[in-house]
Amino acid sequence: MATQSVGDLLREWRQRRRMSQLDLACEADISTRHLSFLETGRSLPSRDMVLHLAEQLDVPLRERNVLLVAAGFAPVFAERPLQDPALKSARQAIDLVLAGHEPYPALTVDRHWTLVAANSAVGRLIGGADPSLLQPPVNVLRLSLHPKGLAPRIANLPEWRAHLLARLRRQIEVSADPALSTLMGELAAYPALGPTSPPRPANQRDFAGILVPLQLATEAGTLSFLSTTTVFGTPLDITLSELALEAFFPADAATADALRQMAAAAA
Repeated sequence: MATQSVGDLLREWRQRRRMSQLDLACEADISTRHLSFLETGRSLPSRDMVLHLAEQLDVPLRERNVLLVAAGFAPVFAERPLQDPALKSARQAIDLVLAGHEPYPALTVDRHWTLVAANSAVGRLIGGADPSLLQPPVNVLRLSLHPKGLAPRIANLPEWRAHLLARLRRQIEVSADPALSTLMGELAAYPALGPTSPPRPANQRDFAGILVPLQLATEAGTLSFLSTTTVFGTPLDITLSELALEAFFPADAATADALRQMAAAAA
């Protein structure tokens, strides 16, 4: 398989970002002529220019290494397992955030939505899923939307499913990751299931289209959550750049009370 030139890769990323040569040249403070020469191979970029253009194009760190290699330079960004001693502080920070979010659920996933870590509240909510979906590596999106996973218990499944697929679609646009495209095809093929219990009435909790809640049927009733996503700021390691921490907050007082009672019963 032939390796793409750095010019071809730069052009692909520019087009993926829906930028013209003029747009990128202005953002990068270079001439359109110089950018055109770089894309066609008439000029070869320096190491600094490769990194500069990648920054303007918001290219993921993993793919910035690919650009550097294509241009004849060594990769810059390291990729270490999360258990590497160099990432000890980062792992401690993740564990601290997950534990501090109790009794509310929180988890950490990698770029393919593989579960990296979770607090005990998550375990109390995913019981009942098919054991095959809980065998490592656990894919959080598959667990959520699979008909043998949480899908039958999500009261607002059509809404939540559309939200997750939209997030995944945006991630594919940003990263061009073929594994995510494969995952999208799998998830989109799952049969549409109806909810096992009615969602909370709109007048009880109406977010006016601003947020998409997760409404999950449990033995304690239908619990309603809002979620936030946190990523590491300005990471220089590929592993850290691809981690996301998903924290779920109770969307109402009844959910907060139920989660506290579930934690107390498990203590």
